[in-house]
Amino acid sequence: MDKVTQVVIFSSTAIALYGYDQGMMSLINTNEDYLSTMGLPEESPIVGLIVALYYLGTAVGAVIFSYLADRFGRKPALFGCLAMSSLGNLIMFVAGLKFSQGAIIVMILGRIVMGLGVGGVDAVVPVYSSELSEDEARGKALAQEFQMNIFGLNMAFAINLGLTVALGKSNQWAWRLPIIIMQVYPVLLMSFIGILPESPRWLVSHDRKDDAKAALAKIYGEDQAQETLDNLVESNDNESSKNVTYTDMLSPGHAQFHPTMVTVMGQINQALTGYGAVSVYGPQIFELLGFETRMSEYLTQGNYVSYFILMTFAWLLIDAVGRRKMLLGGSIVLTLCFFLLTLFGGLAFNSEDLGIPDMAVAIPGIVALYVGTGAFGIGWLATIWLIPTEIFPTTARAQGTAVSVVVWGLANFAVTLLTPILFNNLNYWLFLVFAFSNMFAGVWTYFYQPETGGRSFEENQKFFEEAKKSGTWRVGAVLDGEFKKMPYPNSEDDESENTPLLRRVRDQVSA
Repeated sequence: MDKVTQVVIFSSTAIALYGYDQGMMSLINTNEDYLSTMGLPEESPIVGLIVALYYLGTAVGAVIFSYLADRFGRKPALFGCLAMSSLGNLIMFVAGLKFSQGAIIVMILGRIVMGLGVGGVDAVVPVYSSELSEDEARGKALAQEFQMNIFGLNMAFAINLGLTVALGKSNQWAWRLPIIIMQVYPVLLMSFIGILPESPRWLVSHDRKDDAKAALAKIYGEDQAQETLDNLVESNDNESSKNVTYTDMLSPGHAQFHPTMVTVMGQINQALTGYGAVSVYGPQIFELLGFETRMSEYLTQGNYVSYFILMTFAWLLIDAVGRRKMLLGGSIVLTLCFFLLTLFGGLAFNSEDLGIPDMAVAIPGIVALYVGTGAFGIGWLATIWLIPTEIFPTTARAQGTAVSVVVWGLANFAVTLLTPILFNNLNYWLFLVFAFSNMFAGVWTYFYQPETGGRSFEENQKFFEEAKKSGTWRVGAVLDGEFKKMPYPNSEDDESENTPLLRRVRDQVSA
């Protein structure tokens, strides 16, 4: 197996770890033994708080492990992320096992510790992957990895659902086994990481040229290693005096403030789509459409399977049509779907008074939710994680991705904490809230999100430089709207900082 394949498999499996956790809590939240062990009624807001605290852990973990990734290397940081995830998972598993007092404290601790690890994975994997990906396939590589995120989501929910059906909602192993099965991900990844190359870009930036050359030789072979190393050294020399701190990134006058705000708003807008809540509270949403509990669980599994299949379109399209079109198309479809869900949810809620057959509104509701989920996966899931890896220079890329994860964690903390409360108070009107929040996300994207696909890292920096000169962040007003679309074709002889490190040996094959 070549290094290209090894890196893709590793990165995809690491992202699947994050997806597994999202799907894992969906049915645990409704398990009677779990609620009893934690000492909580199902309607308690503490149920949502336990889920949401995980996202606070991811925010802190992103900062910690992005720092470690810059200080000690991408690989050691990733190993630490995985070890932390494994530890948090074990703590969750033993919560309330043979003891009852303090079970909820142990569970919360486990959620936070696992969040630290998964936040690190979310921060470091996209950086590691982008630094080892072909320029013309950056989007495809990350979208494929995030398709595995949905595989993890499906795996967790399927295991949960199967054990719930087999053992019942009052059996403790129906919620403990899905937790401990997650160990397969960090354990396998930690055993696999040793054979992967360290990022040669990181090695060069830390003046470890011999190690960088050895890593390049593993990727390219000895013949191409020296030439690629020379390009990386030249690029690093151009950036060596441009060290960037978090304070710089949050300072309005600094060159990296604008890309940082694009990153921040991208993650806020992704949270506003509402699909963090849909992933965790899928069965409850189908119950709002009028389905019984077990049927809602089956329909949720079907939605996740559809989600996984439709994600194929994400990696087929993202490097063909560009990031902006994917995001805008996703927002339009999501807005329409949530408006329809408001209508169908209202009709289902009042079906007896209106004399409408249940299935007459429930089936269109299923279609709307399935389509909306697919639109999120194709348009928003991977795209918003990709952009930070394309708009920051090497000296700020890890920090930029960490900022992305921090905002993602805080935004999803708020959404997942508020969702069960809104369920209990707004019922189907919750869909209307998400319709308007998706509309806002689309409008912001249209005006302020530059197209970053098909360009080198340096070329994307040009947009922010010109925006500063023009005194506006509006994409259409910078360089006559040049960054509203993706350029075609990409230059084959570009020797800038984006020169691929994992270019497939197609030149050798054609020769």
